[in-house]
Amino acid sequence: MTDPDAALSRHTDYGVERLDEVDLAGDPIAQFERWLVDAAERGVYEPNAMVVGTIGQDGIPSSRTVLLRGVDAGGFVFYTDRSSRKGRALAAHPVTTLLFPWYALHRQVIVTGDAEPVDDADSDAYWASRPHGSRIAGTASAQSEPIASRDDLEARVRELEARYPEGTNVPRPPRWGGYRVRPWRVEFWQGRTSRLHDRLVFTRDREAASAWAVERLQP
Repeated sequence: MTDPDAALSRHTDYGVERLDEVDLAGDPIAQFERWLVDAAERGVYEPNAMVVGTIGQDGIPSSRTVLLRGVDAGGFVFYTDRSSRKGRALAAHPVTTLLFPWYALHRQVIVTGDAEPVDDADSDAYWASRPHGSRIAGTASAQSEPIASRDDLEARVRELEARYPEGTNVPRPPRWGGYRVRPWRVEFWQGRTSRLHDRLVFTRDREAASAWAVERLQP
């Protein structure tokens, strides 16, 4: 296909899978876990990949793909360089969205919530579980900051590899750690034929963490 207009005009029928209120789990975390397991079992590439949306101190929105590394009753957890663009944005405006785009299943989940840093013990534990090369890279890279060349970055990596050979401890940089997103809105979207999609959203009071309510949105 060489014509961009042809790509833009494609129409895909999203099929007959449905999402009904009676089929929902009792809370959005349990429902998310159902869909996450389903995505993994049905071969979705990187089912834990999510698009994290933030608003910078300048009011400009930005987004990027990050891997979800934990989910429980307390929320959704990911790890990053807190001095990066996303980290600075979360410091200024801790509200965020997480979008899970499971295209192959004609599904998406959008989480809206407040992000807070996880404690050092959790960040240390996850850092220690990472492959040696990932810990070296995380230490070498001042994420989001300009660098003169790829060669300069690779030179930093070689210096750290010499200092911390395979099998030795690579200490976690203080700037690197996790965030927990405590949700107050979670929308489950199931694509349907003729664009008559199913959209069911869980909401609760942002401050009081009240019981979840469910409503259906028009497609």
